[in-house]
Order: sequence, then C-alpha cells, then structure tokens
Amino acid sequence: MSHHTVAIIQARMGSTRLPGKVLLPLGGRFELDHVVDRVQSATNIDTVVVATSTKQADDIIEWHAQQTGVEVFRGDEENVLDRMYRAAESVDADEVVRITADCPLLDPATVDEVIAQRRDTGVEYATNILERTFPRGLDVEVFTFESFNRVHEHAQDPAHLEHVTLYYRDNPDQFEFHSVTAEETFRKGSPQNRPNLRLTLDEAADYKLLRAVFDGLEYDRTPGFADAVDYIDEHGLADINTTVSQKKPK
Repeated sequence: MSHHTVAIIQARMGSTRLPGKVLLPLGGRFELDHVVDRVQSATNIDTVVVATSTKQADDIIEWHAQQTGVEVFRGDEENVLDRMYRAAESVDADEVVRITADCPLLDPATVDEVIAQRRDTGVEYATNILERTFPRGLDVEVFTFESFNRVHEHAQDPAHLEHVTLYYRDNPDQFEFHSVTAEETFRKGSPQNRPNLRLTLDEAADYKLLRAVFDGLEYDRTPGFADAVDYIDEHGLADINTTVSQKKPK
C-alpha cells in the first residue's frame, strides 16, 4: 500500500520563553535548518512542510524556508490544530508526521522507526512520547490523515486546539495507539534510552547546551545523533539544562 507521508514541522517566532528560537544560530546555520535537514534525511518521508502562522513576525520563517526549498503553509497562530490539518490537506497527505521546530538533534532513524511501526501495526496513531524512554528533543508522532480528519472535526477544547495531538491521547477509546520505546527500537544499549536528557530548545540553558555541541563537534551539515550524545557525556554537558522544566498543556 502506498502512502504519501508528509512531515509537518511546527515553527513560529513567537515562543513565550525564547522568542525567535527557531532562527537562533547553531553551527553557522539557523536552528530550523538542522531540523529540516534531519527530517529530510528520514527515508520514510516523502514531503516536508514548515507550518507557521500568518502573523507578520513569521514572514521571516516563510522567506527562509522558501530559500531552503521547503514547502511552507501559513495558518492560525492560536489554533495550531487547524494550521497543521490544513497544511496536511494542502499537500494531500495520507500519513502525517508531526515534528516541532525546536529539536535540532532529532534522530532521522527514530523518525523512520516510528513511521515503520505505525505501518506495521496498522494503528491510527503511533508515537515515542506515550512512555518517556527517548531524550526530549526526539519526539515523533505519526498518524493517519483519516484519523486526523476526525480529530479536526471533533476537537473544541482550547488545549486540544493548541496542542495538536492531545485529543488523541485524551480519547484513547476512539483511536488505535502504538507506543514506540527506545528498548525495543534500539536493542544495543543505544543512547536513545535516556529519558532525562534534554536535547530540545525551550530556554537559554537549552541553547547553551546545544551551542556547546554544535560548536564543539566536527560534522558536515548537521551532527550525528549518537556523536552528539557521546560528546555531551564526554564533556559533562547534560547538567547545563537539567533545571529547565517542560511546559505542560494547560
């Protein structure tokens, strides 16, 4: 069965804790460039779309994404669910991969694995965030467009409109789920099984850690995931951002 698998990267300038974070410099490029590169190198993805808002502040994201040859969709800033849904609809997605733009060390192999497990199990929603075994910053959610259509139709709670996939997790009786864990995915004691490691970009301390990695490692376009984790461990960098708390859905 053929799938048109579309990765949608949620990106905007108006982050509350670290405004403009997706265009902060990392390793001589913008943070968003690394996310796009890493998503594009996942073999199970056909199309990559950057979904940003229609606010003037996000004109720069549209312009920059176009420079890098990525498709852009612009929609409502507050109703992120609608923005993501219309982005998927605009490119005729059969299968949607949700990625947030603050994950510059996202692992392409993990993206491929979550997609593969959704297809193998035939479920409507597969993710590696139901049980936290991966570092933060490797979050991947994969769902069928058909199920997303139902979510878009029924979700009304403001939290469900802001947090695109929360409706799935709040209504487990309505959908078939599959949880992907690091243990079953990476059997060789891989660095993925590190739930307390923060590789995402939410606050200044996160940027400090990521800058240390991107400035210290040798790589071509973007660092290898395992190389980055090894570098963090060798230089004791994981403590830099341990005090940053993850924002919870309201």
